[in-house]
Amino acid sequence: MRPAQFQKAVLDWFDQYGRTNLPWQQDTGAYPVWVSEIMLQQTQVATVIPYFERFMRSFPTVHDLAAAPLDEVLHHWTGLGYYARARNLHKTAQQVVTEFQGQFPDNVTQLIELPGIGRSTAGAISSIAFKNQASILDGNVKRVLARFSATEGWPGKREVVEKLWLIAETFTPLERIADYTQAMMDLGATLCTRSSPSCSECPLMGHCAAFKQGNPKDYPGKKAKKKLPIKTAYFLILSNERGELLLEQNPPIGLWGGLWIFPQCESEAEIAELYLRLGVRPETEEIFEVKRHTFSHFHLDYQPVRATIASAATSALQVAESPNQVWYNPQNPLSLGMPAPIKALLANIA
Repeated sequence: MRPAQFQKAVLDWFDQYGRTNLPWQQDTGAYPVWVSEIMLQQTQVATVIPYFERFMRSFPTVHDLAAAPLDEVLHHWTGLGYYARARNLHKTAQQVVTEFQGQFPDNVTQLIELPGIGRSTAGAISSIAFKNQASILDGNVKRVLARFSATEGWPGKREVVEKLWLIAETFTPLERIADYTQAMMDLGATLCTRSSPSCSECPLMGHCAAFKQGNPKDYPGKKAKKKLPIKTAYFLILSNERGELLLEQNPPIGLWGGLWIFPQCESEAEIAELYLRLGVRPETEEIFEVKRHTFSHFHLDYQPVRATIASAATSALQVAESPNQVWYNPQNPLSLGMPAPIKALLANIA
């Protein structure tokens, strides 16, 4: 199938069936395109929509985002996961304001130099916002092209992804580049899905190598499964006489970097050391059942420990005098960035 045929088939399908009412399609400036592309990394459209709309109301321009406290940005990201994306979003906004006077560069070479922007995201920004000929290769497009060309192997391998990039660049048009970019993402998201591809509705069906082989689900190749290791943690839910709960902010780098969590330790034996570090003596203590939160590379089994401290003790404490500690009132919550397990524990308490 010649590139011109491929492009026409994809664009004709897009004109009839493509998605055109997504909130980030209403303003295709570089800033909303960039925010949406970062949010959509490893996250489904339906999940992203309310986050995107709330984010854009709070930070309508790159200048607003650059000037916002990181805590406020992380608060708006709570529940989306992969929090390094939010930290990089904040860094990039500041860099765009200080180095580019608030105007995003229009080319892939400069865009990929910004924090959190990879080759495919840079291609999406350049093609959609600036109408430049730039290719993309997000998860949806990888799946479409791997099946169309019957490219074997897991796209996480360099040699496999380079083959797919070559195919993507071969088919990328000069004309209607923004529509083509959206069309390729739409094909993967709505028809060429992971587990139930709708091959009979696909404009590329007649030339799709995987369809001809009768095994589209075999493409792209899957990463060899490994048993995820299990890590443990104890979260100390410490409350004072006013019902406020102690939260601590994680260091900016690492797991849940910059987010607010309950004081934690790795074993039940270390809980006493945690009390000692905080300078408290619990009046009551209750250990709850273990819960599990799964990351991409391990399971975290965490056990909530609820403890209270007396009024007389509270006044003599140094607790929450550190800038990375705060007494949090669930009935009058602060705008703090928190990981999903902490947010869920707070909701249960409230």
